[in-house]
Amino acid sequence: MHWITAPWPWYVAGPLIALIMFLLLYMGKSFGFSSNLRTLCTLCGAGKTASFFRFDWRKQRWNLLFLVGSVFGGFIASHYLSDHQVPALQAETVKQLQQSGFESAGTQYMPTELYSEQALSQPKNIIILLIAGLLIGFGTRYAGGCTSGHAISGISNLQIPSMLATAGFFIGGLIMIHLLFPFIFG
Repeated sequence: MHWITAPWPWYVAGPLIALIMFLLLYMGKSFGFSSNLRTLCTLCGAGKTASFFRFDWRKQRWNLLFLVGSVFGGFIASHYLSDHQVPALQAETVKQLQQSGFESAGTQYMPTELYSEQALSQPKNIIILLIAGLLIGFGTRYAGGCTSGHAISGISNLQIPSMLATAGFFIGGLIMIHLLFPFIFG
């Protein structure tokens, strides 16, 4: 049972992702998680007010099933299969995060300074999370997909827009961590 609870090495996980991609391509599907938001909005009646949401959502049932499976699978994995592992961070990264006020760095899976009940009672943290969520949602829609859709599915299809979007995601991440993160949390 240890192989289920331990992180899988790249040489196992990578080929499994490739196998899933080949199966999706064979079935005429493309992988992307963010399209589920459009489907859910359509199911809730958004098509009555915006033409963007007027489409046959039934063709996306398989992706909704993937969403539900991801949520339940994540819950099962984190509560029953995880051994409560903490990501291994470089000592210098932990030191820098702790200097920025993230004392839980290296000891918790998610920073309790942002995601604990106490942290969510502070207006600054709520504002940060709301703005981050809006920017991610807008960016995902503007880029025509999320990081997983572009980086895994789009690049495997050799789509130039996906290659550009993925480069943009990395550039945005570098700007965030080197310029904005110290400004926000410094």
